[in-house]
Amino acid sequence: MKNTYLFGLLCLILFACNPGPKNPADQVYVNGVIYTGDESNPKTEAVAVNDGMIVAVGSRQEIESLIGKDTETIDLQGKTMTPGFIESHGHLMGIGYNKLDIDLMYVQTYDELIEKVAEAAAKAEPGEWITGRGWHQDKWLKMPDNTVQGFQTHEALSAVTPDNPVYLAHASGHASFVNKKAMEMAGINPLRSENPQQEVEGGEVVRDELGNPTGILVERASGLVSKLIPKDTPERMEKALELALKELAEKGITSFHDAGSGQDFIDMVEKFRSEGKLTSRMYIMLTGRQPELLEEWYKKGPMIDPAHMVTVRSIKLNCDGALGPWGAWLLEDYSDKPGQRGHETLPMSIVTQVSEKALATGFQVCAHAIGDRANREVLDRYEAVFAKFPDIKDHRFRVEHAQHLHVDDISRFGEMGVIAAIQAIHLSSDRPWAIGRLGPKRIKDGAYVWQKLLGSGAVISNGTDAPVEPLDPIPSFYASVSRKTLKMLPEGGYEPDQKLTREQALHSYTLAGAYAEFEEDFKGSIEVGKAADFTVFDKNIMEIPENEILGTKVKMTVVGGKIVYQAD
Repeated sequence: MKNTYLFGLLCLILFACNPGPKNPADQVYVNGVIYTGDESNPKTEAVAVNDGMIVAVGSRQEIESLIGKDTETIDLQGKTMTPGFIESHGHLMGIGYNKLDIDLMYVQTYDELIEKVAEAAAKAEPGEWITGRGWHQDKWLKMPDNTVQGFQTHEALSAVTPDNPVYLAHASGHASFVNKKAMEMAGINPLRSENPQQEVEGGEVVRDELGNPTGILVERASGLVSKLIPKDTPERMEKALELALKELAEKGITSFHDAGSGQDFIDMVEKFRSEGKLTSRMYIMLTGRQPELLEEWYKKGPMIDPAHMVTVRSIKLNCDGALGPWGAWLLEDYSDKPGQRGHETLPMSIVTQVSEKALATGFQVCAHAIGDRANREVLDRYEAVFAKFPDIKDHRFRVEHAQHLHVDDISRFGEMGVIAAIQAIHLSSDRPWAIGRLGPKRIKDGAYVWQKLLGSGAVISNGTDAPVEPLDPIPSFYASVSRKTLKMLPEGGYEPDQKLTREQALHSYTLAGAYAEFEEDFKGSIEVGKAADFTVFDKNIMEIPENEILGTKVKMTVVGGKIVYQAD
């Protein structure tokens, strides 16, 4: 008994004298399947973190040797950890407002849309604006009996909202649906000889054969009504931002590329950062719709945050519309609307002007281009500007969406070093009806041609364009590797030769996203010296059967070593 006591005392003394590791970690992540995104070391067992940065990557035994008395040990319990997912094209305030306004993303019929608006109208004060977003006529189970140019008309909408102006943005953000009261306020009237048609450069007021407005406003015509909507209060704006950040954390997004905002948004994000409320890293594109804003930023130059939380060094240009409202700018007519080739929503001279000023002052240009004509025109302007500034090599100019390309333009992305900022989920949502817009040849040759772009040497970053699509990266990852709809159709996927491998898909959502914002040396992979930004999933998205990917959930989100979301 005495010997046993002495042995225990000796162990206690030895333990007390053990100083532990010389440089203990703040955190260690163990007992999980960890994909690093580092080609030289694609998979590891454990990770150690100090001051929000990765200090060690290795075996569980190696990492556990860095555990000190104050080290936080995160047991992943067999779950899968990847570098933090980067949403490379979205609209943060749109995500928040979708939670405050009427969310029409999931309505399946026109009647259902009317029901949702009627419910909102019953709660609204007379004269109060009713706003919403997310409807998409091509995704409805059926169209109403009365349509004009492939769209619904306003009569039923106006009937349930006689006392309130209504503005409902299309899911794409490139069209809107408004009621009679809103049109009256905007001066959008039936055509008469003394009332010539209201022309809108870069847009269209859709009318029936008698000249009556249908309530559909395409592209820049939406501005006739949207400019009348009262400006949001600071309180409502902050509430929308809070809701959006909460959504980012819950969906595993550790960095977010905001695709076009103004100074008010930048100031609010900076305020959130100063108050410690910013839970995702922000890469903000200045909106090209405010020339005076761009001039101010040309003078002061990019804002590159040494803490890597809020960076402003790029400019968003909107160069055409979307495919759903027949607004994407095409080289040839739409297959299902002869005589229509979409809209040039920004004069190409502006692309040249902005690109020259941006390149000279250190800004990146990110041009929205969906149709093949828009993509070609943007690439032509980029090419001319690059030739004018031959000494500036690392420009990383981007084309946002790059959805429908002429076969002759695909190789230009890699040759010119232009990033293709794609949203794979658009294929899942749009491909079933997009073939009607473009026809089989254009679809096969140049629609959603991800492997062809990679083959050209181009970098592909990935995202969702939220709130055009839900922010959740899992459906977009699934679309990347399957090229199927979210109903898992068709068998084998659309144009399966263009599928991304799972490694390519993960890269597009992590390291490629970091590269697209000049941050690949700081984040995007799990390597020593990089930020501890991680996304943890309940399933191994790199190995489970394809049909199980959509059932995967985010269990934890980590930004700079701080757990900003943890599922129950």
